[in-house]
This record gives sequence, C-alpha cells and structure tokens, in this order.
Amino acid sequence: MADALSIGTLAKATGTKVETVRWYERVGLLPAPARTRGNYRSYGRAHLDRLSFIRRARDLGFTLAQLRGLLLLADQRDRSCEEVDAIARTHLGEVERKIADLQALRRELADIIDRCGHGTVADCRIIEALSPPPAGAR
Repeated sequence: MADALSIGTLAKATGTKVETVRWYERVGLLPAPARTRGNYRSYGRAHLDRLSFIRRARDLGFTLAQLRGLLLLADQRDRSCEEVDAIARTHLGEVERKIADLQALRRELADIIDRCGHGTVADCRIIEALSPPPAGAR
C-alpha cells in the first residue's frame, strides 16, 4: 500500500463512506490529513490505522464519547489500561441491558403471536395487542 492514500482509497480500505471520513475529521476523531499541491487530502498509514480503530469500535457499539476516551487512551501507550477496562465494562453493561430488553421484547412478541387464532383480522389477537385500549379503559 502506498504511503499517500486518497480519501476514496482510505474509505474503501476501511469500509467507511467518504462523507463519514470527512465527518470524523470535522469532529476531531481523525486528524486532518496533509494536502497535495492540488489541495486533495492525502492520508497516511496512521490515518488508516486510526480509522480502522474507529470503525471497529463503532461496529462494537461504543458511543462517540466512549470512542473519544478510547482514542485518547490509545494515544498514551505507557498508561495503565484501567480506564480502557472501565470504558469497556460500562459498554458491556449497556449491551447486556439491551440484550435483556430485546429478550423481553422477544417473549412479548412470541406471546402475542401464540395467541393468534388465525381467524379474521377483526378477531386478530396481534392487532388487538398493538391497538390502544378503548378511551374509557385508560
């Protein structure tokens, strides 16, 4: 891979949209690249590595705030990884809560579907479960 990468090449190499690369630059997650004589962005290996890190963290669901913290810590290689661990543990807790919510949602949907009598829509238990209660029942 050449030392100088265009924004399109960088985007393709990391599976990122070009506009997203520009946005990461604007919000300070990705440092601004050098410019060519024609004023085109010219990215290097460090940009590729950092953008790959950003993409992987986002794929794992880290928030932008968590990602900023991780990037800050990643740039300080001699520090203890306790703060990195704390960020990851916090995120894991959030993921576990989401999984619990999704499992509850799954049970509720399965229950609604199980109550379907396969009759007419007028008697459909799924439609009934999704509809608001009558005005006097609230």
